[in-house]
Amino acid sequence: MIPPAFEPETFREQGHALVDQLAEYLHRALRGDLPVLPWRPPATMATAWETPFSEAPASDPGALAALFARVIAEANHLHHPRYVGHQVTAPLPVAALADLVAALLNNGMAVYEMGPSATAIERTVVRFLADRLGFGPGADGVLTSGGSIGNLTALLAARQAKAGYDAWTEGSAGGPPLAVLGSAQAHYCVARAAQIMGWGKAGFVPVAVDDRFRLRPEALDAAFTRALDAGRKPIVVAASACSTATGSFDPLPEIASFCQERGLWLHVDGAHGAAAALSDRTRHLVAGIERADSVVWDAHKMMLVPGLVTAVLFRDGARSYEAFAQQASYLFEGGDPADEWFNVGTRTLECTKRMLGLKLYAALAIHGTKLFGDYVADTFDRARRFAERLAREPDFELLIPPQCNIVCFRHRPEGATDLDALQTTLRRRLIEDGSFYLVQTRLPAGVYLRITIINPLTSDTDLDALVHRLREAAKST
Repeated sequence: MIPPAFEPETFREQGHALVDQLAEYLHRALRGDLPVLPWRPPATMATAWETPFSEAPASDPGALAALFARVIAEANHLHHPRYVGHQVTAPLPVAALADLVAALLNNGMAVYEMGPSATAIERTVVRFLADRLGFGPGADGVLTSGGSIGNLTALLAARQAKAGYDAWTEGSAGGPPLAVLGSAQAHYCVARAAQIMGWGKAGFVPVAVDDRFRLRPEALDAAFTRALDAGRKPIVVAASACSTATGSFDPLPEIASFCQERGLWLHVDGAHGAAAALSDRTRHLVAGIERADSVVWDAHKMMLVPGLVTAVLFRDGARSYEAFAQQASYLFEGGDPADEWFNVGTRTLECTKRMLGLKLYAALAIHGTKLFGDYVADTFDRARRFAERLAREPDFELLIPPQCNIVCFRHRPEGATDLDALQTTLRRRLIEDGSFYLVQTRLPAGVYLRITIINPLTSDTDLDALVHRLREAAKST
């Protein structure tokens, strides 16, 4: 007898009802017929969701539908065209359905036997992404859960390849203190990875940036010397393609040449911007990325799939086995990990890893590759047009011309004095009234509003409305 909790017919009924709910949500969200974020203070929200769970099953047949309706209503609605906040995309429905399949099958991926189809799917997706970067047939890599783990994985491989001793086995005592050189605008997870690896705060050596927040290649030599003078051995340069705060792409060809001359590993954090390789219109932004030793690429940013799907790609696929070198007889057979390429647990931090590749595989297989290249190029173009509009407005200040779909700016109405406080106030007002969801960033020149045009349905009209709404909010401050 099938236990009631696993009854297929009940699942069929609940599934049909849920898809109907989500389809209605999509209809309303894509049209903008609901608040972007139905704001409630954190403490109020936490109290509202406190529940004394019962020992008995729910007696109301509509309980599950009511629960999902409440979750949907009180969520941040990324499919709303006026969501222009963090770098998290509005997922394709097909990719969400694939995620449902992955969740129900629940195939872990440490060993092939636990996820046979998932392993083959991941291999295909990794090779597709590596090919788009211009890596050769010897490239390889893995999927993991997010850019922070991805960057750590790549830097662990760099450590093993370039430390000059077996850091995995001998630890930090096996040789001199190590260091990574990276842009002063690098994502915080790069410095965090250095500290996780035991290199300390001084293990991340910042490199100066130019007036558009791109790493200055001519400053690499000075950073390299500073590390040596501090008794450290620099082994890797972490470039950004692009930076999170401003969307700036570091000049990869010049950085690659520096790394080649000094024998350093070149890692590119392309979590957001590696997707520029998908379109001929944007490919120039990542020129030189094919010379990197490793690249991190988040599909949940610019490839329209639910999080988390991060590819860690290695130009020399053999390096993908060097990040982690432990043996576990209850999982792996104990030989050369490369002979067990199908057991991806040898190359990732996770053991029970979800079927991460399925949602991207399904999206590519069903919608074709052109959709993604067009999406990247179109959102980049829309950001450029919005920036050009801001540059013409006397009461707005554009930080820099955007290279991608990230735009930093601030409103400076006549008579305003504390511009930093004003931007924070304006952002809070728009969030709380549900008209837009946008974020902010603090830069050397102060606080700037920051938008990411990541929803493919965000239009120039929506961005015109953002300008209008900011002006309205400023008048009432």
